[in-house]
Amino acid sequence: MALSVFTRQAFPIEWALTQNNLGNAYSERITGDKAQNLEDAIACYQSALEVHTREAFPYEWAMTQNNLGNAYSERITGDKAQNLEDAIACYQLALEVRTRQAFPQDYLDTNNNLGLVCRDAQNFPEAYQAFDAAIKTVEFLRDEIISGSGVEEYKTKLAERYNRSYRAMVEVCLDLTNITAAIEYVERSKTRNLVEEILSRDLKTIFPVDVVTQLEQYRDEIAIGQYQIQNGKADNPTALAQHLQKWRQQRNNLQDHYLPIGSSFNFKQFQQKLDDHTAIVEFYITWDKLLTFIFTSETQQPIVWQSQPQDLDKLGNWVDEYLESYDTEKSDWQNDLSNRLDELADILSINDIIKQIPEKCDRLILIPHRYLHLLPIHALPITSKHREGKSEILMDRFPAGVSYAPSCQLLQLAKTRKRPKDFTHLFAVQNPSADLVYTTIEVDVIKSYFNPPPDTEVLVEKAATKAALDSKALNTFHCAHFSCHGYFNYQEPRKSALILANAHKPASAEPNSERYLRISEEEVFDLDKCLTIEEVFGLQLEQCRLVTLSACETGLIDYTNTSDEYIGLPSGFLVAGSPAVVSSLWKVNDLSTALLMIKFYQNLRQQMALAVALNKSQFWLRDSTQSQLLAWSRQLPLDNSLMKKIEQALDWFNPDEQPFQNPYYWAAFCVIGE
Repeated sequence: MALSVFTRQAFPIEWALTQNNLGNAYSERITGDKAQNLEDAIACYQSALEVHTREAFPYEWAMTQNNLGNAYSERITGDKAQNLEDAIACYQLALEVRTRQAFPQDYLDTNNNLGLVCRDAQNFPEAYQAFDAAIKTVEFLRDEIISGSGVEEYKTKLAERYNRSYRAMVEVCLDLTNITAAIEYVERSKTRNLVEEILSRDLKTIFPVDVVTQLEQYRDEIAIGQYQIQNGKADNPTALAQHLQKWRQQRNNLQDHYLPIGSSFNFKQFQQKLDDHTAIVEFYITWDKLLTFIFTSETQQPIVWQSQPQDLDKLGNWVDEYLESYDTEKSDWQNDLSNRLDELADILSINDIIKQIPEKCDRLILIPHRYLHLLPIHALPITSKHREGKSEILMDRFPAGVSYAPSCQLLQLAKTRKRPKDFTHLFAVQNPSADLVYTTIEVDVIKSYFNPPPDTEVLVEKAATKAALDSKALNTFHCAHFSCHGYFNYQEPRKSALILANAHKPASAEPNSERYLRISEEEVFDLDKCLTIEEVFGLQLEQCRLVTLSACETGLIDYTNTSDEYIGLPSGFLVAGSPAVVSSLWKVNDLSTALLMIKFYQNLRQQMALAVALNKSQFWLRDSTQSQLLAWSRQLPLDNSLMKKIEQALDWFNPDEQPFQNPYYWAAFCVIGE
């Protein structure tokens, strides 16, 4: 209809725009013959270019060239190689107008398109250049966002939209057999917001005083300049924009000299700081495969294990079934957990991965990706090299500990945190909901391993309110221990929380969706009376060495987020100042958790590393018989009434029975961070 009014003769500009829009419609058309739709789209774009010439309408000409390139890249008829060459030519023409200086967003989109087509054409060097330009532009646009401006969420949106550029670049680096560059781009895509948050908060402890002064000066000058440009207050916006770019480069160069991180992450420098008995296994999920990077301090470049597309499909199906069973059939999920972990070990080829690690490496750091963060990889079965046919688990192979990290960069930052060697000051939250029978036992015993008050402070049951927590200065404690209920909200991860006293709201009351967290028809919690992820970010934990989240689902993250950010309770405590967090991957059992936690702190008193202390307590809980657990419990500093509760719970089992052998009881907890 529009073209019957907007004729080329009467309204050439409108006619050309309509031809372009019609081409877009044909390109996206679902009905009809796909090949013919694309031919019609190409014809429309070519018609538009007769009016949208470069000389008369440069912006529209470049837009149409980009659209025409998209149509050629998907074209079904004709020679495939020629279609790709035509697409490349169109994108290159578009980039003559769509420069980074003039149209950064368009420049980014067209370079991303160009990279994809060059890769399809097996022109990997050109694909590398295009994706490199796209990624540098993403990072440039992130840099332009002023901290505290209220639009920081745009950084996450950028990361979500252009995560595809990083994924494609990783694949291109592997095509070029540049494994080191591949893992650097993996790292550049991960946890960028967290890294920036920690850098900002820890600036004065990471860098020398004179460097801090210079970095703060750059920060302030850049913020003022950006504000002037964005609010139309700059006398010469072009000149000021050039100055801003120069200041950003000078700031980045200064920062990178001391700590290459973010877009400047340097794998070799990170690798050189590893000790010779530590191995790192980092996972990365692309469109059609799972990549596993394996390296030590001595690896020439990372070893990369690439799955087949069908293996990634198997993994996706396994995860879907695992999560569905967890959500709908808790008892079946619990009873079948061992079998599921056997299947997962096979899908991940965990035995083949471990074979790549030298025998002398006895410590392992796992860096999962997306939904792999939800899984107890440390508990996967492996085949022992020392005892052929004997089934062991990953923790057996690494007696110096198996721990987790969101990224190599977070590990880098955790190591810059200098904490006192003392482990004597405890802050704890104990059973705020007053319905966890064994939490009292757990915290009563654990607090006896620390100095008496005022070095130790425990908020017990009704006293463990949000107001009480807010009134405490937590920056003097070496350990923060939360023994309570926790909930992870998959729909709105930032509403995930630790439940404090008086937070329960009657289900009959109509909740405000922004303020309340509905767990079920019966359970609704007032988030203003809970400790949410967002509030955790605001805590000050300058002396803290460890945060223990002895609660349900405290280690879960938003695995559906495509930004590669790590959004969960552990990330909040890492930003708040703790170099390490112990958290859980599912709804845990009250009794087994209390026993595990007490043993964990007993191990810490023996000067064990965090991961070793936790792993050993997990082995102990798994392997202990009923009689051994009773004998151990009777040595704890408990009064008769509390001891009676443990005895009554264990009376259900025979003396030689191992009550907590199922991974459900011991495998939920893991160390994240240092």
